[in-house]
Amino acid sequence: MELGRPCSLLLLLALMVGLVLQNEVAVALAKVPAVFIFGDSTADVGNNNYLRSKAKANFPHNGIDFPGKKATGRFSNGYNSADFIAMHVGLKSSPPPILSLSKGNFDKQILKGVNFASGGSGIFDTTGKKLHQVLPLKTQLRHFSAVYKSLTQRLGKVRAEEMLAKSLFVVSVGSNDLFDNFNPFIPKTSAEQDEFIANLTATYKGHLKALYGMGARKFGIISAPPIGCCPQMRTLSPSGSCLEELNDMARKFFSASEILLRNLTLEQKCMKYSIANTFEMVENFFLNHTQFGFTELEKACCGKGRFNGESACTPDADYCPNRNKYLFWDLYHPTQAASKLAAKTIYYGSQKFVTPINFMQLVTEK
Repeated sequence: MELGRPCSLLLLLALMVGLVLQNEVAVALAKVPAVFIFGDSTADVGNNNYLRSKAKANFPHNGIDFPGKKATGRFSNGYNSADFIAMHVGLKSSPPPILSLSKGNFDKQILKGVNFASGGSGIFDTTGKKLHQVLPLKTQLRHFSAVYKSLTQRLGKVRAEEMLAKSLFVVSVGSNDLFDNFNPFIPKTSAEQDEFIANLTATYKGHLKALYGMGARKFGIISAPPIGCCPQMRTLSPSGSCLEELNDMARKFFSASEILLRNLTLEQKCMKYSIANTFEMVENFFLNHTQFGFTELEKACCGKGRFNGESACTPDADYCPNRNKYLFWDLYHPTQAASKLAAKTIYYGSQKFVTPINFMQLVTEK
Protein backbone atom coordinates (compact mmCIF):
# COMPACT_ATOMS: atom_id res chain seq x y z
CA MET A 1 0.00 0.00 0.00
CA GLU A 2 1.16 3.52 -0.75
CA LEU A 3 0.38 6.73 0.98
CA GLY A 4 -1.00 9.60 -1.01
CA ARG A 5 2.00 11.76 -0.31
CA PRO A 6 2.74 14.89 0.47
CA CYS A 7 4.05 16.22 3.44
CA SER A 8 2.14 18.81 1.80
CA LEU A 9 0.14 18.93 4.68
CA LEU A 10 3.12 18.81 6.50
CA LEU A 11 2.70 22.15 5.56
CA LEU A 12 0.73 21.62 8.39
CA LEU A 13 3.85 21.83 10.11
CA ALA A 14 3.35 25.16 9.11
CA LEU A 15 2.84 24.84 12.54
CA MET A 16 1.90 28.10 13.32
CA VAL A 17 5.38 28.69 13.20
CA GLY A 18 5.74 32.13 14.13
CA LEU A 19 2.07 32.21 14.24
CA VAL A 20 1.35 35.66 15.31
CA LEU A 21 -2.22 34.72 16.12
CA GLN A 22 -3.71 38.13 15.88
CA ASN A 23 -5.89 38.23 18.96
CA GLU A 24 -7.29 34.83 18.24
CA VAL A 25 -9.15 34.71 21.53
CA ALA A 26 -10.94 37.96 20.88
CA VAL A 27 -11.98 37.04 17.37
CA ALA A 28 -15.36 35.38 17.02
CA LEU A 29 -15.63 32.43 14.66
CA ALA A 30 -16.32 33.75 11.21
CA LYS A 31 -19.09 32.06 9.29
CA VAL A 32 -19.31 31.22 5.60
CA PRO A 33 -22.21 29.62 3.75
CA ALA A 34 -20.06 26.68 2.65
CA VAL A 35 -16.51 25.35 2.38
CA PHE A 36 -15.28 23.61 -0.76
CA ILE A 37 -11.95 21.77 -0.48
CA PHE A 38 -9.73 20.61 -3.34
CA GLY A 39 -6.33 18.96 -3.32
CA ASP A 40 -4.33 15.88 -2.43
CA SER A 41 -3.83 13.57 0.56
CA THR A 42 -3.21 16.49 2.89
CA ALA A 43 -6.92 17.30 2.53
CA ASP A 44 -8.50 13.96 1.51
CA VAL A 45 -11.15 12.83 4.00
CA GLY A 46 -12.17 9.65 2.23
CA ASN A 47 -12.59 10.11 -1.52
CA ASN A 48 -9.93 7.53 -2.30
CA ASN A 49 -11.92 4.95 -0.35
CA TYR A 50 -14.23 4.81 -3.36
CA LEU A 51 -11.46 4.44 -5.96
CA ARG A 52 -9.27 1.59 -7.18
CA SER A 53 -6.23 3.37 -5.84
CA LYS A 54 -3.04 2.39 -4.06
CA ALA A 55 -3.24 5.66 -2.16
CA LYS A 56 -5.58 4.67 0.64
CA ALA A 57 -5.65 5.22 4.39
CA ASN A 58 -8.89 3.48 5.40
CA PHE A 59 -7.13 0.94 7.59
CA PRO A 60 -5.38 0.93 11.01
CA HIS A 61 -3.37 2.51 12.46
CA ASN A 62 -4.75 5.55 10.65
CA GLY A 63 -7.52 7.20 12.64
CA ILE A 64 -6.32 5.89 15.99
CA ASP A 65 -7.04 9.33 17.50
CA PHE A 66 -10.14 10.04 15.41
CA PRO A 67 -13.49 9.84 17.21
CA GLY A 68 -14.31 6.15 17.60
CA LYS A 69 -10.73 5.30 16.57
CA LYS A 70 -12.07 5.06 13.02
CA ALA A 71 -9.85 4.89 9.94
CA THR A 72 -11.85 7.20 7.66
CA GLY A 73 -9.44 7.51 4.75
CA ARG A 74 -7.60 10.47 6.26
CA PHE A 75 -3.82 10.14 6.03
CA SER A 76 -3.50 10.96 9.71
CA ASN A 77 -3.79 9.54 13.20
CA GLY A 78 -6.86 11.78 13.57
CA TYR A 79 -8.15 14.92 11.89
CA ASN A 80 -6.23 16.62 9.08
CA SER A 81 -5.74 20.27 8.17
CA ALA A 82 -8.88 20.34 6.00
CA ASP A 83 -10.85 19.46 9.12
CA PHE A 84 -9.23 22.10 11.28
CA ILE A 85 -9.65 24.85 8.70
CA ALA A 86 -13.34 23.91 8.43
CA MET A 87 -13.61 24.03 12.23
CA HIS A 88 -12.26 27.59 12.22
CA VAL A 89 -15.19 28.71 10.09
CA GLY A 90 -17.72 27.00 12.31
CA LEU A 91 -18.10 23.48 10.91
CA LYS A 92 -17.61 20.34 13.02
CA SER A 93 -15.07 18.95 10.55
CA SER A 94 -14.37 18.93 6.82
CA PRO A 95 -17.41 18.69 4.56
CA PRO A 96 -18.03 15.12 3.31
CA PRO A 97 -16.08 13.61 0.42
CA ILE A 98 -17.85 14.08 -2.92
CA LEU A 99 -17.78 10.36 -3.71
CA SER A 100 -19.64 9.54 -0.49
CA LEU A 101 -22.72 11.61 -1.30
CA SER A 102 -25.91 9.74 -2.03
CA LYS A 103 -27.86 10.57 -5.17
CA GLY A 104 -31.11 10.86 -3.26
CA ASN A 105 -29.79 13.44 -0.81
CA PHE A 106 -27.14 15.11 -2.97
CA ASP A 107 -28.86 18.50 -3.28
CA LYS A 108 -29.22 18.91 0.48
CA GLN A 109 -25.81 17.55 1.41
CA ILE A 110 -23.87 20.04 -0.74
CA LEU A 111 -25.30 23.17 0.90
CA LYS A 112 -22.54 23.39 3.54
CA GLY A 113 -19.80 22.38 1.15
CA VAL A 114 -17.98 19.36 -0.24
CA ASN A 115 -14.47 17.91 -0.09
CA PHE A 116 -13.09 16.88 -3.50
CA ALA A 117 -9.48 16.15 -2.43
CA SER A 118 -7.85 12.89 -3.50
CA GLY A 119 -4.67 11.34 -2.14
CA GLY A 120 -1.89 11.11 -4.72
CA SER A 121 -3.42 13.68 -7.07
CA GLY A 122 -1.96 16.86 -8.48
CA ILE A 123 -2.31 19.79 -10.81
CA PHE A 124 -1.27 17.74 -13.83
CA ASP A 125 -3.66 15.03 -15.00
CA THR A 126 -0.75 12.59 -15.19
CA THR A 127 0.31 13.05 -11.55
CA GLY A 128 -0.46 9.97 -9.48
CA LYS A 129 -1.13 7.73 -12.47
CA LYS A 130 1.06 4.98 -11.03
CA LEU A 131 -1.35 4.79 -8.11
CA HIS A 132 -3.92 3.43 -10.62
CA GLN A 133 -6.78 5.76 -9.78
CA VAL A 134 -6.90 9.21 -8.22
CA LEU A 135 -8.90 12.37 -8.85
CA PRO A 136 -6.58 14.96 -10.46
CA LEU A 137 -7.52 18.59 -9.95
CA LYS A 138 -9.23 18.73 -13.34
CA THR A 139 -11.51 15.83 -12.36
CA GLN A 140 -12.21 17.45 -8.99
CA LEU A 141 -13.39 20.55 -10.87
CA ARG A 142 -15.61 18.38 -13.01
CA HIS A 143 -17.26 17.08 -9.85
CA PHE A 144 -17.65 20.65 -8.62
CA SER A 145 -19.35 21.51 -11.91
CA ALA A 146 -22.10 19.04 -10.96
CA VAL A 147 -22.37 20.69 -7.56
CA TYR A 148 -22.59 24.12 -9.19
CA LYS A 149 -25.35 22.91 -11.49
CA SER A 150 -27.30 21.42 -8.58
CA LEU A 151 -26.97 24.59 -6.48
CA THR A 152 -28.16 26.71 -9.40
CA GLN A 153 -31.19 24.50 -9.92
CA ARG A 154 -32.03 24.42 -6.20
CA LEU A 155 -31.41 28.08 -5.31
CA GLY A 156 -31.67 29.85 -8.64
CA LYS A 157 -28.67 31.33 -10.45
CA VAL A 158 -28.57 34.62 -8.52
CA ARG A 159 -28.84 33.09 -5.03
CA ALA A 160 -26.41 30.30 -5.90
CA GLU A 161 -23.78 32.75 -7.12
CA GLU A 162 -24.28 34.94 -4.04
CA MET A 163 -23.74 31.90 -1.83
CA LEU A 164 -20.61 30.78 -3.71
CA ALA A 165 -19.16 34.29 -3.67
CA LYS A 166 -19.23 34.23 0.14
CA SER A 167 -18.00 30.64 0.46
CA LEU A 168 -14.42 29.57 1.12
CA PHE A 169 -12.57 27.59 -1.56
CA VAL A 170 -9.50 25.83 -0.16
CA VAL A 171 -6.92 24.38 -2.56
CA SER A 172 -4.01 22.30 -1.18
CA VAL A 173 -2.13 20.83 -4.13
CA GLY A 174 1.19 20.74 -5.97
CA SER A 175 3.47 18.59 -3.83
CA ASN A 176 2.71 15.38 -5.74
CA ASP A 177 3.53 17.11 -9.03
CA LEU A 178 6.95 17.96 -7.58
CA PHE A 179 7.44 14.43 -6.25
CA ASP A 180 6.56 12.85 -9.60
CA ASN A 181 8.98 15.14 -11.43
CA PHE A 182 11.86 14.24 -9.10
CA ASN A 183 14.52 11.65 -9.84
CA PRO A 184 17.15 11.28 -7.09
CA PHE A 185 19.61 9.78 -9.59
CA ILE A 186 19.27 12.45 -12.29
CA PRO A 187 19.31 15.95 -10.76
CA LYS A 188 17.64 18.64 -12.83
CA THR A 189 19.39 21.82 -13.86
CA SER A 190 18.04 25.15 -12.68
CA ALA A 191 16.73 25.81 -16.19
CA GLU A 192 14.91 22.46 -16.25
CA GLN A 193 13.37 23.23 -12.86
CA ASP A 194 12.23 26.66 -14.05
CA GLU A 195 10.63 25.18 -17.18
CA PHE A 196 8.76 22.60 -15.12
CA ILE A 197 7.48 25.20 -12.64
CA ALA A 198 6.35 27.45 -15.52
CA ASN A 199 4.34 24.59 -17.07
CA LEU A 200 2.89 23.59 -13.70
CA THR A 201 1.87 27.16 -12.91
CA ALA A 202 0.26 27.67 -16.32
CA THR A 203 -1.86 24.55 -15.80
CA TYR A 204 -2.72 25.68 -12.28
CA LYS A 205 -3.89 29.02 -13.64
CA GLY A 206 -6.33 27.30 -15.96
CA HIS A 207 -7.84 25.33 -13.07
CA LEU A 208 -8.22 28.38 -10.83
CA LYS A 209 -9.83 30.37 -13.66
CA ALA A 210 -12.27 27.50 -14.19
CA LEU A 211 -13.21 27.63 -10.50
CA TYR A 212 -13.71 31.38 -10.76
CA GLY A 213 -15.95 30.82 -13.76
CA MET A 214 -18.16 28.57 -11.59
CA GLY A 215 -18.65 31.18 -8.89
CA ALA A 216 -15.60 30.89 -6.63
CA ARG A 217 -14.39 34.25 -5.33
CA LYS A 218 -12.52 33.56 -2.07
CA PHE A 219 -9.48 31.33 -2.69
CA GLY A 220 -7.52 29.91 0.25
CA ILE A 221 -4.35 28.48 -1.31
CA ILE A 222 -1.99 26.15 0.55
CA SER A 223 1.39 25.82 -1.14
CA ALA A 224 4.05 23.10 -0.84
CA PRO A 225 6.14 22.79 2.35
CA PRO A 226 9.76 21.57 2.45
CA ILE A 227 8.78 18.22 0.95
CA GLY A 228 12.43 17.20 0.75
CA CYS A 229 12.34 16.79 4.54
CA CYS A 230 9.59 14.13 4.65
CA PRO A 231 10.73 10.88 6.34
CA GLN A 232 10.53 8.97 3.05
CA MET A 233 12.75 11.53 1.32
CA ARG A 234 15.30 11.38 4.15
CA THR A 235 15.68 7.65 3.52
CA LEU A 236 17.13 8.52 0.09
CA SER A 237 19.93 10.54 1.66
CA PRO A 238 22.96 8.64 3.03
CA SER A 239 23.27 11.25 5.80
CA GLY A 240 19.52 11.37 6.49
CA SER A 241 19.36 15.04 5.59
CA CYS A 242 16.64 16.80 3.60
CA LEU A 243 16.74 16.57 -0.21
CA GLU A 244 17.47 20.13 -1.26
CA GLU A 245 16.48 19.73 -4.91
CA LEU A 246 12.91 19.04 -3.83
CA ASN A 247 12.99 21.90 -1.34
CA ASP A 248 14.25 24.26 -4.06
CA MET A 249 11.32 23.22 -6.25
CA ALA A 250 8.87 23.85 -3.41
CA ARG A 251 10.29 27.36 -2.93
CA LYS A 252 10.02 28.09 -6.64
CA PHE A 253 6.47 26.78 -6.76
CA PHE A 254 5.40 29.09 -3.94
CA SER A 255 6.98 32.13 -5.60
CA ALA A 256 5.36 31.28 -8.93
CA SER A 257 1.97 30.68 -7.27
CA GLU A 258 2.14 34.00 -5.47
CA ILE A 259 2.80 35.85 -8.74
CA LEU A 260 0.06 33.84 -10.45
CA LEU A 261 -2.53 34.79 -7.84
CA ARG A 262 -1.51 38.43 -7.85
CA ASN A 263 -1.91 38.58 -11.61
CA LEU A 264 -5.20 36.68 -11.55
CA THR A 265 -6.74 39.27 -9.24
CA LEU A 266 -5.89 41.92 -11.83
CA GLU A 267 -7.74 39.91 -14.48
CA GLN A 268 -10.63 38.79 -12.27
CA LYS A 269 -11.66 41.89 -10.35
CA CYS A 270 -13.90 40.10 -7.82
CA MET A 271 -11.30 37.48 -6.89
CA LYS A 272 -9.77 37.53 -3.40
CA TYR A 273 -7.08 35.18 -2.15
CA SER A 274 -4.86 34.16 0.70
CA ILE A 275 -1.80 31.98 0.11
CA ALA A 276 -0.08 30.10 2.91
CA ASN A 277 3.71 30.08 2.69
CA THR A 278 4.00 26.70 4.34
CA PHE A 279 7.67 26.50 3.45
CA GLU A 280 8.41 29.54 5.61
CA MET A 281 6.14 28.20 8.33
CA VAL A 282 7.90 24.87 8.51
CA GLU A 283 11.36 26.38 8.52
CA ASN A 284 10.33 28.63 11.39
CA PHE A 285 8.87 25.68 13.17
CA PHE A 286 12.06 23.65 12.93
CA LEU A 287 13.89 26.51 14.60
CA ASN A 288 11.32 26.90 17.39
CA HIS A 289 9.82 23.42 17.73
CA THR A 290 10.22 23.13 21.50
CA GLN A 291 7.74 25.91 22.14
CA PHE A 292 5.13 23.89 20.26
CA GLY A 293 5.79 20.69 22.17
CA PHE A 294 7.38 18.63 19.37
CA THR A 295 10.46 16.55 20.10
CA GLU A 296 10.68 14.32 16.99
CA LEU A 297 11.04 16.21 13.69
CA GLU A 298 12.56 13.61 11.37
CA LYS A 299 11.14 10.17 12.13
CA ALA A 300 7.54 9.21 11.32
CA CYS A 301 5.37 8.01 14.16
CA CYS A 302 4.01 5.06 12.17
CA GLY A 303 5.87 3.02 9.58
CA LYS A 304 8.87 0.74 9.09
CA GLY A 305 12.55 1.01 8.30
CA ARG A 306 14.84 4.00 8.46
CA PHE A 307 13.03 7.05 9.86
CA ASN A 308 9.90 4.82 9.72
CA GLY A 309 9.85 6.15 6.19
CA GLU A 310 10.39 3.05 4.08
CA SER A 311 6.80 1.83 4.12
CA ALA A 312 3.30 3.12 4.77
CA CYS A 313 1.46 3.06 8.09
CA THR A 314 -0.05 -0.40 7.58
CA PRO A 315 -1.77 -2.52 10.25
CA ASP A 316 1.45 -4.48 10.88
CA ALA A 317 3.58 -1.34 11.32
CA ASP A 318 4.70 0.01 14.68
CA TYR A 319 3.41 3.36 15.87
CA CYS A 320 4.51 5.73 18.63
CA PRO A 321 2.49 6.19 21.85
CA ASN A 322 3.39 9.89 22.17
CA ARG A 323 1.88 11.06 18.88
CA ASN A 324 1.54 14.69 19.94
CA LYS A 325 5.33 14.90 20.15
CA TYR A 326 5.85 13.87 16.50
CA LEU A 327 5.76 16.16 13.52
CA PHE A 328 5.12 13.32 11.05
CA TRP A 329 2.49 10.63 11.31
CA ASP A 330 3.73 8.53 8.38
CA LEU A 331 6.31 8.73 5.62
CA TYR A 332 4.68 11.81 4.05
CA HIS A 333 1.98 13.27 6.29
CA PRO A 334 1.83 15.26 9.53
CA THR A 335 0.26 14.17 12.77
CA GLN A 336 -3.07 15.50 13.93
CA ALA A 337 -1.22 17.78 16.37
CA ALA A 338 0.89 19.23 13.57
CA SER A 339 -2.13 19.71 11.32
CA LYS A 340 -3.99 21.54 14.07
CA LEU A 341 -1.15 23.98 14.61
CA ALA A 342 -0.65 24.52 10.90
CA ALA A 343 -4.32 25.28 10.33
CA LYS A 344 -4.26 27.79 13.19
CA THR A 345 -1.32 29.59 11.61
CA ILE A 346 -2.95 29.57 8.19
CA TYR A 347 -6.16 30.96 9.62
CA TYR A 348 -4.80 33.59 12.02
CA GLY A 349 -1.14 34.05 11.07
CA SER A 350 0.83 37.13 10.04
CA GLN A 351 1.85 38.13 6.53
CA LYS A 352 5.18 36.40 7.04
CA PHE A 353 3.33 33.10 6.76
CA VAL A 354 0.06 33.91 5.00
CA THR A 355 -0.19 36.67 2.40
CA PRO A 356 -1.56 39.19 1.50
CA ILE A 357 -4.16 38.37 4.20
CA ASN A 358 -4.79 35.32 6.36
CA PHE A 359 -7.73 32.95 5.95
CA MET A 360 -9.73 34.63 8.70
CA GLN A 361 -9.47 37.98 6.93
CA LEU A 362 -10.33 36.32 3.64
CA VAL A 363 -13.47 34.80 5.13
CA THR A 364 -14.64 38.05 6.75
CA GLU A 365 -13.97 40.32 3.77
CA LYS A 366 -17.07 41.60 2.00
